Parts: sequence; C-alpha cells; structure tokens
Amino acid sequence: QVNIVESGGGSVHPGGSLRLSCTTSGFSLDSYAVGWFRQIPGKGREGLSCSNTDGSTYYADSVKGRFTISKDSAKNMVFLQMDILKPEDTAVYYCAAEASSLGSCRSEGSSWFRPGYENDYWGQGTRVIVFS
Repeated sequence: QVNIVESGGGSVHPGGSLRLSCTTSGFSLDSYAVGWFRQIPGKGREGLSCSNTDGSTYYADSVKGRFTISKDSAKNMVFLQMDILKPEDTAVYYCAAEASSLGSCRSEGSSWFRPGYENDYWGQGTRVIVFS
C-alpha cells in the first residue's frame, strides 16, 4: 500500500526559505519517479519538480533556480528546498510518485509538468503561505 506524507509547510516572508519533507512507503524510490506539485484553491495543479530513478531532476520555469529537489532512497524520503519565496508561491504543496516506466519525469516537457496532470499517488499536502 502506497503512503505519502508531507511536512514542513508554514508561513514565511518574501525572500524566505522553507524545506518540505516527504516520507513515503509502499514503493521503492529506485523504481518510482517522485516529485512535487502545488495547488492554489480554485486553480489547477502545477507540477513543480520531479526526480527520476536515474537521479535526473527537472523543474518548472516558475521555480527553477529557487527550488531544489533531493531524495534519500535509503530512508524513502523526498525533499524540496524552497528559497527566495514569493507571495505567488502561496499554495498547498503535495509530494507525488508514480512508476518511472510511465515516462512522466523525463524532461521539463514531460507530462509531470502539464497543467492539471494527475500523478498516480500523492499525499495530503502541506500548506505554504508567503506574506509581507
């Protein structure tokens, strides 16, 4: 049974940083692509970043250079370091996963980054608020 739990959200001022953590179980990071998406109430999902089984990482233009994805396969954990946060980053952030063989995390043009794309598995989300 796949289980994904996010943590680390909170409130920060613009320019601040947060580190989101994702604890996973029920699958191996050696065979699943993992990453993050966010959702603003009333708006669709936005794929932010993903990490494939070969260690390749990809980012949406909106967060490139500010967010960094990493993972600890031994601990089945995924992280998202978010720096230089902006008010428009305010959203609920979700950790997601799906089999690497689906091909959704192979480039920044992959399906992971298509607006509204639904990954096979995701957690309950953690809220991030960036306010002046």
